Amino acid sequence: MALLSRRREEEDDDEDGRHRVQIVVLGDIGRSPRMQYHALSIAKHSGQVDLIGYQDSDLHPGIRAADNINIFPLSTFSDAFKTNNRRLFLVLGPLKVAFQIWSLWSALYLKGRRAHWMLVQNPPSIPTLAVALIVCYLRNARLVIDSHNFGYSILALKLGRGHPLVRVSQLYEQSLCRFAHAHLCVTDAMARTLREDYHITSPVLTLHDRPASTFQYMDSAQRSAFLDKLPESVLAHEDQPYGSEMVDAIKNGKIKLLVSSTSWTPDEDFSLLLDALIEYAEDSRQSVEAILPHLLVIVTGKGPQRAAFETRVADLDARGSLPNVTIKTAYLNSIDDYAKLLGCADLGISLHTSSSGVDLPMKVVDMFGAGLPVIGWGDFEAWPELVKEGSNGMGFKSAAQLKKVLADLFGQDPKVLMKLKRGAMEEGKRRWDHEWDPVAGVLLGLVEQKKEKRRRG
Repeated sequence: MALLSRRREEEDDDEDGRHRVQIVVLGDIGRSPRMQYHALSIAKHSGQVDLIGYQDSDLHPGIRAADNINIFPLSTFSDAFKTNNRRLFLVLGPLKVAFQIWSLWSALYLKGRRAHWMLVQNPPSIPTLAVALIVCYLRNARLVIDSHNFGYSILALKLGRGHPLVRVSQLYEQSLCRFAHAHLCVTDAMARTLREDYHITSPVLTLHDRPASTFQYMDSAQRSAFLDKLPESVLAHEDQPYGSEMVDAIKNGKIKLLVSSTSWTPDEDFSLLLDALIEYAEDSRQSVEAILPHLLVIVTGKGPQRAAFETRVADLDARGSLPNVTIKTAYLNSIDDYAKLLGCADLGISLHTSSSGVDLPMKVVDMFGAGLPVIGWGDFEAWPELVKEGSNGMGFKSAAQLKKVLADLFGQDPKVLMKLKRGAMEEGKRRWDHEWDPVAGVLLGLVEQKKEKRRRG
């Protein structure tokens, strides 16, 4: 302890640290766009960034290009120890946490440079918050927790809300959050929860997700050019060799392109989407009054439940249960290609159900950035903060409602969908920099509050 205290005193005099921010993601950095946007914004304002996390997928091009952003990769826990078995999880879970504690400690303290600020993504809260607090104490740094959701609510999806480990996790998270210097959160509803249920007395600031400049509306020429280059692996169908014919059909509106992105985790129920598409397909086969268009549904992302989804889709196709519907899964390594895919689509779909009820899916923000209207699961408190019913999107609470929304948007007056698109384009004008500067920029001392007030005025 004497050695640690002496090192802490020595590092108090390190002035370089006052311009440095450690950003901590106990997850894949490439699949954490909000934390990458934080890094880019800090770097834009001449701050030094050490970005700590797993490197399993491609990073934002700006991260690689920035001279003042350094990547410190975390060691990964072997996939051989991953399991969906609840009993094995209770044994292997603590082993994984112990490994993560050492990995974080090594990256943040033993190898990491002194920083005046540490910005931590939550969840996961175990063991991130505990290690971060210890390092911040020893380094005399200020901890800012950026809450995207609550860790215990995600654990409850696996173990059940009444499980003792879930209650311990909730107590751990609520207790440690009180020691942070400040909090950022993605919704006003989450901010209220932190103040009222977590009894946080330090600053709690809402920093809504906004799209980065990569996500833009595409005109007809840009849309046509990207559709011509859409990878064959996305459009290919086992029984229907689509190619240029499908592309032409998308361009002229005979086929409607729907896109959904996911991490394939339990808080997104894609069986609901399949049930709705089965009903839609049946209606399109029997409908006489309204001719429903063919739907091409592309679900992007990778994760633990993707294989089961693909197996069910193949089974439905084999049984002829999806006439007039084509479903494909894909993973786009390039964020630029993903942004363009959204720009080409007719409709975005969100199946995010919110384990806590107070978080919001960033995928919807990206869709708005591309001028894409969104329909999504809307049965949780924070949904109206982002999606305005009938203006930029629509919500549903069941497979039957989802099918009805699809039929209404594509089978009746096209003016309804055009109205939603105009609303999405308007919402997409609100960008990350305009949201970040007056909130996180001022908090971190990188943006002068007086200047920001003048700019907003």
